[in-house]
Amino acid sequence: MAGPGRGMGPRGFLTDEEKEHLPEVNGALIRRILSYLKPYWLQFLLVFAAILLSAVVGLLPSIITGRIVDEALVGKNMRLLIQLLITAFVTLAASQVIGVLESYINAWISQRIIFDMKNQMYDHLQHMPHAFFTSEKQGDIITRMNTDISGVSGVISGTLSSIVSNAATVVTTLVALFTMSWKLAIVGVIVIPLLVLPTKSVGKTRWKILSESQAKSDEMNQLINETLSVSGSLLVKLFTREEKEYQRFVDVNEEVTSLALKEQRSGKWFRVVMGMFTQLGPLLIYFAGGYFIISRSDPGLTVGTITATVALVNRLYRPIESLLNIHVDFTRSLALFTRIFDYFDMSNPIQSPEQGEKPDVTDQDIVYDHVAFSYDPDKPLLTDVNFTVPGGKMYAIVGPSGSGKSTIVNLIPRLYDVLGGSVKIAGVDVRDFDLKYLREQIGVVTQDSYLFNGTIRENLLYAKEDATAEEIEAACYIARLSDFIATQPQGYDTVVGNRGLKLSGGEKQRLSIARVILKDPKILILDEATSALDSITENAIQEALDALMEGRTSIVIAHRLSTILKADQILVVKDGVICEQGTHEELLEQGGVYRDLYETQFRKILDMEADKRA
Repeated sequence: MAGPGRGMGPRGFLTDEEKEHLPEVNGALIRRILSYLKPYWLQFLLVFAAILLSAVVGLLPSIITGRIVDEALVGKNMRLLIQLLITAFVTLAASQVIGVLESYINAWISQRIIFDMKNQMYDHLQHMPHAFFTSEKQGDIITRMNTDISGVSGVISGTLSSIVSNAATVVTTLVALFTMSWKLAIVGVIVIPLLVLPTKSVGKTRWKILSESQAKSDEMNQLINETLSVSGSLLVKLFTREEKEYQRFVDVNEEVTSLALKEQRSGKWFRVVMGMFTQLGPLLIYFAGGYFIISRSDPGLTVGTITATVALVNRLYRPIESLLNIHVDFTRSLALFTRIFDYFDMSNPIQSPEQGEKPDVTDQDIVYDHVAFSYDPDKPLLTDVNFTVPGGKMYAIVGPSGSGKSTIVNLIPRLYDVLGGSVKIAGVDVRDFDLKYLREQIGVVTQDSYLFNGTIRENLLYAKEDATAEEIEAACYIARLSDFIATQPQGYDTVVGNRGLKLSGGEKQRLSIARVILKDPKILILDEATSALDSITENAIQEALDALMEGRTSIVIAHRLSTILKADQILVVKDGVICEQGTHEELLEQGGVYRDLYETQFRKILDMEADKRA
């Protein structure tokens, strides 16, 4: 079988990439792999017993063939012929039944191991910090979860079982060969390299073409994925690139087709060569056997023995070829497990303390005490952030793009942990909180509201699974979403589409706000929550936001002056610190960073809105 995993080369050969990333084989890695097999050791014993029995039973048809020739045909014994034919059929049927049983148990073991590993991986990834998901590619995460772990099935049911099965077949066949005629057995074994070597030589050229074809197929798939997706097709239309993209596709498709034809041509010549060498082996055995019989140098040798020897030698070819490629399959299997273990071994610095605290955070102060943070050690983002948000108050954070506004608020629910200083709520460092409890107390509405591809009701219930219909309706009423839902034929069972694609920006944002209302948090974070709304929609839900913030400790990141003006205090972030703090009027009078922001951002927005009203 082909080795499992992504980006593999053809069977029998390692790609250049695989050679560069050969896994380090050591006892710890092998023991770790075996730990997943250990719970199913009894089933593995059954599989190995079935494989051994199948290998022994598989010898019988060839041996019976020899008896048919020598005893039934030469002896002209019709009764014996029928008995031997029936026996051969029964052994073939028994071999097939044993194979089905072995395959079933193997598949069961494989799927149970995949089940265990996927559960473990999903649980592990669910608890990884937010930084992991911002740095890792989503495609890589999905590949590890699906392709790589599913590839374990190939390792268990393919590589491992294949090694045992091929070894059993080779050993039992060699024993049978040398038992019948050691002279013909030697001739048969000598012939095997003549069958294997052409396969390696011709196969290497063929697989090189296949690798090139696969690379071009990947390029074509990438082109299809980019240009026929929702966003990609829209971009193509807006820039009128239909003809250009079509020509790109035609060019790549032409190369894929050309390589496919080249591979098929080489495959046909490959089969011709292999057919010649496959027939050469039996011819040599017939020649040697005929010589021994005609020259009477081996009186015990019969035509039936020669026939059985040919059948058994043919039975040796594929298992020996597979065993010669064990190092390739073994390497790929280890590489697959190594990729999976790389994810399992990623540490999670943001964990809940064993005895995490659960203080009441209602109307409690949020204190940033000399907070420092950076995503890159060489580029400090926050250097010395100090401020206090009194319980029940609403503070607004403003600052130039990239100054760290979102990072500041993300430290509260511990999406990231501070590198210096501390963030405290009710006098307790957030790192000492029970993590689940901490996040239950915090509601976040972001600029990019994420919705699952489900119904409006399902997205709302994500905040509170046991919410009643009355609570859901009340939350939607406060968020000014009730009128929109009333116009939908399916009401609360309306499907919102992938990431809420079927909703407008304002509808998505209001649904996100309704979800937070339903959660009823003690602390509220609004990260540019109204930036996706037009002025009319913003005004419609501003009252909802005011009602939501009432009695809650709130921090708002906003570019809308109307939102900032409602803040009890405004915090201005620049160069890693809170450089200014005060009310709108106080900060304007200071003539500092806030005034510059007001002149360059807020006033411009006000003028635009005034022009629209005019």
